[in-house]
Amino acid sequence: MTEKEAAEKLKEAILSFDENLAEETARQVVINKLDPLNAVNGGLVSGLDLIGEKYENDEIFLPELMMAAKTFSSAMQILEPAIMESGQERTIKGVIVLGTVKGDIHKIGKDIVILLLRNSGYEVHDLGEDVDLFTFIETAKKVNADAIGLSALLTSTLSGQKDVIDALVQEGMRDRYILMVGGGAVTPEWAEEIGADLYAENAQTAVRKLTEMIGSRK
Repeated sequence: MTEKEAAEKLKEAILSFDENLAEETARQVVINKLDPLNAVNGGLVSGLDLIGEKYENDEIFLPELMMAAKTFSSAMQILEPAIMESGQERTIKGVIVLGTVKGDIHKIGKDIVILLLRNSGYEVHDLGEDVDLFTFIETAKKVNADAIGLSALLTSTLSGQKDVIDALVQEGMRDRYILMVGGGAVTPEWAEEIGADLYAENAQTAVRKLTEMIGSRK
């Protein structure tokens, strides 16, 4: 098996949601001492990018998106150790701090965004649910984050997003981070009102917009 063939098979595995094919091909990459990083970038990531486009165009839906992400993760469990052993590193696109704001315990939407961000090459610090503004800010400082993600699914907890942004303004750190907001209660109008940088109605769009925004800053 050549590196090109391995990449094509991994890409096919993602597009067909075939975990067995992904795992077997990943094992062949390791056994044949092929470049594991090329397998990830040329195969898995390439396939996931196409899946993202299909999702945005309503050609596939959330269950298929999750299946593709799961297939990616299965192959990565085999390839990640090989990448570390080779001394190579996956390029980290950025560092993200993300959580559900104070008073809100919803997590499904947040967890999907985190899964896609990690699969897309981001380092993500998941703060969980019911997170106070100080935890968001202190963690962002500690990990030198590029962006802070604030999720809210209840109208009554929307103010938690505004509180974090207002606190960053007061501390003179507002421009240090990209502020992304999302969740069932969030609208484009609300995002604009509180001064957020990024709003997306679904997880894949959030990842794409964030990637564009981080790219424009570097």
